[in-house]
Amino acid sequence: MPYETSVPFRAGSEGYASFRIPALVRAPDGALLAFAEGRADSADDSGNIDIVLKRSTDGGRTWGPLTAAATNGDGTAGNPAPVTLHDGRVLLVHVRAAAHATEERIRRGEVAEQDGRRVWLQYSEDGGRGWGAPREITGAVKDPAWRWYATTPGHALHLAAGASAGRIVVAANHSTPPTAPGDDGTEGRYNGGHDLLSDDGGATWRIGYRDDDPDGRINVNETTAAELADGTVYFNTRNDSRLPAHRADARSTDGGATLTAPFAPQDGLTTPVVQGSVLHLGDPDVLLFSAPSNPLTRHRMAVRASTDGGASWREAHAVDERRAAYSDLVRADEHTVGLLYETGEDSAYETLTFRRIPVGDLTTPT
Repeated sequence: MPYETSVPFRAGSEGYASFRIPALVRAPDGALLAFAEGRADSADDSGNIDIVLKRSTDGGRTWGPLTAAATNGDGTAGNPAPVTLHDGRVLLVHVRAAAHATEERIRRGEVAEQDGRRVWLQYSEDGGRGWGAPREITGAVKDPAWRWYATTPGHALHLAAGASAGRIVVAANHSTPPTAPGDDGTEGRYNGGHDLLSDDGGATWRIGYRDDDPDGRINVNETTAAELADGTVYFNTRNDSRLPAHRADARSTDGGATLTAPFAPQDGLTTPVVQGSVLHLGDPDVLLFSAPSNPLTRHRMAVRASTDGGASWREAHAVDERRAAYSDLVRADEHTVGLLYETGEDSAYETLTFRRIPVGDLTTPT
């Protein structure tokens, strides 16, 4: 039987030149919330960018009208990191910047702090239909020495088990100023990782782990996280270095406050340099990872599965051979996993497409 798919976002429609950077959560009423960056004028990573949202009440088969969840005038509101909280609210953590604040200029130190990457949040108390007033939390979660800054992108976590139950964990990354002669800060070696932690529903925040090591080997970039069955927080990151392994991972046994060891190469996951998503199914005890599976180019979206907490992986579901890039995963219902991913025929950025995948297809080796 063919897999059910839908296209909630298509470039050049609904007032936006491009849609990128998917994030996906399930609201308390069961509706799926698909977030994206709506890029008004081009596909560029900076400029006039809103965080837009569509709701689905039928498991992703169809989608409601587009709404703007977060805006920043003619500047950027991006890197959506949504999470459904245990009290029924949906929290959206994201980053804002001035339209002229490109990543290269920020990493070079050419952008004033007030125009650079700053961290904000908003809540929805009605399952994503409406959003409260935005609030800035930059001072609590960004080291003043950092230059570039990005949340996830993709869904965040509200921990359910162990001593840290109730904690919100948002994976994030940043860059540090250059230290080697001749460097200007744009080099990948200055990428670093951290997370944002809140133990009171988002009222107050702090920085958890930090992973900074400008050795050019493992340099943490866009990061995703999942809570394993025993309460361990598993982090998986994009690695932009010249190592053959473009993925690295790490674990925390104290709710993201520290790492048990620095990020290390994950040779079991073959991807190009790209963002990925992880999701723990809960029942069954299976960890999923989505990303393109071509080792060199952004092609062939696939979902991999692990039954040992991310130590080893197998391919569980190959989507197709088309171009593909960023993605996010959600447990759509008891029997279904949802995958929202960038894909297209001539470019990976033509659509954000949603696919319903039966849980059994992901948990039973073929």
